[in-house]
Amino acid sequence: VAQCCCGVFVILFIGNYWFLGALYVLWLYSDWETPQAGGRRSQWVRRWTVWRFFRDYFPIHLIKTSDLDPSHNYLFGFHPHGVLVAGAFGNFCTEYSGFKELFPGLTPYLHILPFWFRCPFFREYIMSAGLVSASMKSGSYVLKKGGGGNISVIVIGGAEESLNAHPGSLNLSILKRKGFIKMALKCGAHLVPVFSFGENELFKQVANPKGSWLRNLQSRMQKVMGFALPLFHARGIFQYSFGLIPYRKPIHTVVGSPIAVKQSSNPTAEEIEQLHQTYLQELKTLFEEHKGKYGIPQHETLVFE
Repeated sequence: VAQCCCGVFVILFIGNYWFLGALYVLWLYSDWETPQAGGRRSQWVRRWTVWRFFRDYFPIHLIKTSDLDPSHNYLFGFHPHGVLVAGAFGNFCTEYSGFKELFPGLTPYLHILPFWFRCPFFREYIMSAGLVSASMKSGSYVLKKGGGGNISVIVIGGAEESLNAHPGSLNLSILKRKGFIKMALKCGAHLVPVFSFGENELFKQVANPKGSWLRNLQSRMQKVMGFALPLFHARGIFQYSFGLIPYRKPIHTVVGSPIAVKQSSNPTAEEIEQLHQTYLQELKTLFEEHKGKYGIPQHETLVFE
């Protein structure tokens, strides 16, 4: 979709409709900061019937383990990234996951790479679904809103973790990722671990173990472009042997219990490390309590990298 939107933008300028492109550039200039200021969601877009079919295709399920007080703001740490983060989008960017019924009074904002908001027209589409920029400024804007009831959903592992998205993989890129902890402390937002069982089962990737020439190339490209390029494949429309359509594997997104966070305008390294360790333990506990329900063998456990 992003490539098509960029193509339309180019066609406007090389065709007879350059003035429409020029008007959009002016709009883009005036609206540049919106993805970092809560975005511009549209309930009409979030209720498109196609999202119901999207949910039912896998299918996607949202599971609550604890009530969340809407008078607080929350930071959801979503794991794992997978290839396309289908569980996060289906549960937090559409109105067909039952989120409102499970968590009344709360509004989720899914943070993605700022790169995507530079794509003409595509940025309007993704903001309509409730997507916002994955920047400190954007997260702070959501989590510092008065009155509570706001959720920043951050895919902690990011692009690096998508390169580990092989079926059966339980490796999470999280040991060095502490920015979300610092943001939670600064904003006084409660932390909530979220694990999406089945996220890594949707696609197969070309083997890219760490140290291989492919993994090294992907890592270099990630540093240059800001996002990773996993070489994935799955099924086709009328056959199941090869294609780019994800496999029909169930996704169960389990939302854990909140970790109370006391606000600190200038958190120390010790405070950040202590809360980070608490978060890791809660995430592991959440996984261990639910893995048996969703087909994970008892001897398997999370690997933090």
